[in-house]
Amino acid sequence: MVKKTQNTQETQEIAILTVEEDPAFTSLRAKLAEINKHPEVTGYIMRNDTSAIIDLKNPARLTEYAILTSQTVESAQQISELFNLGTIENILITGKDTKVLCIAIGENNAAIFMEKNADHEDIAKQI
Repeated sequence: MVKKTQNTQETQEIAILTVEEDPAFTSLRAKLAEINKHPEVTGYIMRNDTSAIIDLKNPARLTEYAILTSQTVESAQQISELFNLGTIENILITGKDTKVLCIAIGENNAAIFMEKNADHEDIAKQI
């Protein structure tokens, strides 16, 4: 016995959702792009819960900088909770050749990498 099969076509609707970018994220991104033009600045990492932007002049150090940024912010939050310091606005780490300025603005976090001789206070004012 041969069974006859009938092709049925199902209609699927695809919904396209356009998410508007957070204005604070867009504004901070523009400021970081300008700051990154300074010769002493070597790049930045910016992120929030849904997006991340990385712009480094030496992309080979991406992993190192991403880990450094993540660990710095996490450690600062733990120290803040331990000693009841409140919200941490920025963190500065100065190494042998490099400085890292981590800044939290609302839900957005940015880490700006620069040469040790760069004026981090001036850079922080630009944000």
